Amino acid sequence: MNDFLTMAMPKGRIFEEALELLRMAGYSLPSEFEESRKLIIDLEEEKLRFILAKPMDVAVYVEQGVADIGIAGKDVLLEEEPDVYELLDLRISRCHLAVAGLPNTSVNEAAPKIASKYPTVASHYFREQGEQVEIIKLNGSIELAPLIGLAERIVDIVSTGQTLHENGLVEYERISEITSRLIANRASYRLKEGRITEMVRRLASVIPAQA
Repeated sequence: MNDFLTMAMPKGRIFEEALELLRMAGYSLPSEFEESRKLIIDLEEEKLRFILAKPMDVAVYVEQGVADIGIAGKDVLLEEEPDVYELLDLRISRCHLAVAGLPNTSVNEAAPKIASKYPTVASHYFREQGEQVEIIKLNGSIELAPLIGLAERIVDIVSTGQTLHENGLVEYERISEITSRLIANRASYRLKEGRITEMVRRLASVIPAQA
C-alpha cells in the first residue's frame, strides 16, 4: 500500500461535491462510489485509498498520518487548529460562520452566554472584539440555545439561512467565509510530494468552474 495515496474524505455534502471535483480533474471514480457503505475504499487503478469519516475527524486522520491528504472545511481547521499543510482552497461547500440570535434582543453586558460547537472560533472572535463572554459548547441543534434561554447568541455555520429563519433567529455578525480545503500530513507531503502536487495541479485546473 506504500504506493497508494490515502485520502480522508468527509461524509455528506462535501463528499459529493469533492467527488465531482475529482472526476472533473480526471480521476476515474466508479459511479457506485457514492452508494458504498464501506468506510475504506481502495481504487487500484488510481492508486488511491479513501477513508470516509465525520467532517470533524478528517483533520485528525491527516495530522496523525493515517491519511496522507484530506478534504476539510475551513471551519474545522479554524476550530481544531491541526498541524497540517493547507494546500488548496477547493471553493466547494460555501457557507459562513456567523453570530445569530433572537431578533431585537440585546446581550447581558456583564457576561453574555454564547452557545456553539465551535468554542475556539467563538472565543477568538469575541476576544478580538474586546468582549468577555461565557462559551457553552454544544454538539448539535445549536439553534435551540436562544429559544430555551440557554444562551443569548450562537456561533454556527450558515449556508442558506433557512434554518435560522425557520427557528425565528436572525444573523447579527458574519465571522468568516468557509469553503473546503485540501490538506496534507507534513511527513506525507515530503515522502509523496510528486503524487500530492500532481493532485493539487489537477484540482486547481478545474476549480474556476466551481467558483
